[in-house]
Amino acid sequence: MSFKKFIVIPIWIAFLAFLMQAIDQAIQPAITSALAGGIAGSAFVGMGFGWIAFQAWACYFLAGCTIRGGAKAFTSYVLGCIASFLIMSFGGAISSIGFFAFPIAVFIIVIGVICFERVEWTNFIPGLFIGAGAYFGFMSYIPGATHGAAFIVILGYCLFGLLWGYITVTGRVAYEKSVKE
Repeated sequence: MSFKKFIVIPIWIAFLAFLMQAIDQAIQPAITSALAGGIAGSAFVGMGFGWIAFQAWACYFLAGCTIRGGAKAFTSYVLGCIASFLIMSFGGAISSIGFFAFPIAVFIIVIGVICFERVEWTNFIPGLFIGAGAYFGFMSYIPGATHGAAFIVILGYCLFGLLWGYITVTGRVAYEKSVKE
């Protein structure tokens, strides 16, 4: 494919990234308003969560660029969020033991979670770890964050990013078919 024909693909992906960022900025006030009851008011204003969608977009590619792979990425994200919730809950429950409370919680929960690698719909381990990391990040850096808000925002933005992965691949394949050399 000549550069003249190829350049359309980077422009397409750049446009999708532009659109994702614009949508994130446009819906941020609604998200702020909807979650303000559970999250400390002014500390949440101005925060966008497009970074979660960008991570999920990348997971779509890592998962094989298919709807099935995207579905596995989503279920793995869900499992990652659940694992983080369990780690935070268990670690908090045993916090009286001190320094090793959370390392012990991580150790125990991760054993169970990694066993899901043997289950078809939860064996996309990158999605599991990225979903868990997004959950920990949300809960650690959003003042007054709640577990419910974390699940809603992370999984909503995960779907957004996976949809963008699907749109990226579908658009690219259609374009490449139309300009075969």
